[in-house]
Amino acid sequence: MYDQLKNKKKTLAVVGLGYVGLPIALAFARKFRVIGFDINQSRIAAMQARQDPSHELESDAFEGADITFTANPDDLKAAHFFIIAVPTDVDAHKVPDLTPLKKASATVGRALKRGDYVIYESTVYPGCTEEDCQPILEQESSLTAVKDFKVGYSPERISPGDKTRTVTDILKIVSGCDADALENIAQIYGEIIKAGVYKASSIKVAEAAKVIENTQRDLNISLINELAIIFDRMDIDTHEVLAAAATKWNFIPYSPGLVGGHCIGVDPYYLLHKSKQMGYDPQVILSGRRVNDGMPAFVAKRLVQLLTQKGKNLSACKVLVMGITFKENVADIRNSKVADVVQELMDYSINVHLHDPQASPNEVAHEYRLTLVDEISNGYDAVVVAVSHNEYKSLDAAYFKKIMKDKPILLDIKAMYRREDMEPTLTYWRL
Repeated sequence: MYDQLKNKKKTLAVVGLGYVGLPIALAFARKFRVIGFDINQSRIAAMQARQDPSHELESDAFEGADITFTANPDDLKAAHFFIIAVPTDVDAHKVPDLTPLKKASATVGRALKRGDYVIYESTVYPGCTEEDCQPILEQESSLTAVKDFKVGYSPERISPGDKTRTVTDILKIVSGCDADALENIAQIYGEIIKAGVYKASSIKVAEAAKVIENTQRDLNISLINELAIIFDRMDIDTHEVLAAAATKWNFIPYSPGLVGGHCIGVDPYYLLHKSKQMGYDPQVILSGRRVNDGMPAFVAKRLVQLLTQKGKNLSACKVLVMGITFKENVADIRNSKVADVVQELMDYSINVHLHDPQASPNEVAHEYRLTLVDEISNGYDAVVVAVSHNEYKSLDAAYFKKIMKDKPILLDIKAMYRREDMEPTLTYWRL
């Protein structure tokens, strides 16, 4: 397979061209002939015009790429090595939603031929590739996995907003349904991954490795978030505590925060789901999720307490929330916990203005039914700086006082500013 792809006698296809799929498709397209497939025709049109709909890549990223973008599933029949990189989310009840993954499997299954390869990059629970997706491929293709076509799993390792560690600079885990598949998959990915590949012993091991990466981070952050809640009651600055503790050589530096996005806030639920299916009810993982999911309410309640202490009527208050994306300097608003903060404040009848220089107003309106203000006004009773976008880093106490009324309150969720730089008349609180 590798030689035929290298000589462009066969074609590689990437199904799903979002934050994960597009970068990997373009990387492969500098080595192989690639078909980039997505069901969203407007996204395809943008990519055909050398534009990244996710606003992560510049137009020059498309240069030198042998790639054809299409929304026509029939075009996939020309491919022989398929990479599925569609999103995996959870539903309103925090149960894994495999709908996009299953639909993508069916689409690829209808294009499968003997000798083809199908590699999954979407984050899933251990066993999903072989137990949930592989049967769909077999049903749609009337072929038998391993015997007629090969299956593999190589978990995505994309860091949105990171311009230094791109997809080719991050070590890649690969796995296959048998030894022959593993070697071919490793060789093909090794063509583009400069950091090298790690061969997992099985598909399930690779799936498990991916899902615990973010589960571990989730639990570490949940500990710090719980400590922040405790220290806040003690009137101790959490970041000063962390700075002191970090002087010990083996202290692991984590910061409190709102845990959103499509990875840390989602992946643990996949492991929880599979664990419960196996008859074990996890305690530590679930506890960490409860703490992190409860942080938006904690932040909103803390602001309400501060407003009340200042003698302000909540229904007459106007609050500015700065930033709604799930992390700094990206446009991605998926699973934003800032939106939960905004909703909590609105439940107190507070008038909330929402500003974000990175996010799309249309996407925010569609996803959360919230409106972004074009310009920051004034007369605010409080300001919540929720995301550390570069555009907010140069702001100072004088700026915040200028846009606020008397008895101003500043909540600095990401600890962007130094406490010693704040003026005595400005009530400053950070998580």
